[in-house]
Amino acid sequence: MGSGAKIMVVDDDPDMRETLQIILEAAGHTVVTAADGEECLARLKTECPDLLILDLLMPKMDGFAVCKELKDPRRAKYAKMPIIILTSVREDASQRRYELETGVRLDVDDYVEKPIESKVLQERVAKILNKIGKA
Repeated sequence: MGSGAKIMVVDDDPDMRETLQIILEAAGHTVVTAADGEECLARLKTECPDLLILDLLMPKMDGFAVCKELKDPRRAKYAKMPIIILTSVREDASQRRYELETGVRLDVDDYVEKPIESKVLQERVAKILNKIGKA
């Protein structure tokens, strides 16, 4: 049924990671997870996901810092990787914070506020994967 894309889910809530994994695997995707931004950046090297679903508020390294790191020229091979922000933080508040911290707009492919219905998540993921030719 699904595209067979590899998706990395990054969230500090183990229940949220498990729920997203179940939803995405039901759509035919391979899912790898990380509990925070540091683990995400470390696992990117070995996992090479097609898509990143990223929470913003996490301990150690938050989603804002991950987005900033992925724009670093030393991580150029990840610059085109699509990112869906999935968080309880309102989008306008996140945009303002990121702009204040970095001087640039939070450049992600989609922004979804929690809670989200599984069908809506699958549709958003499918739309991005179609756009990058991974569907």
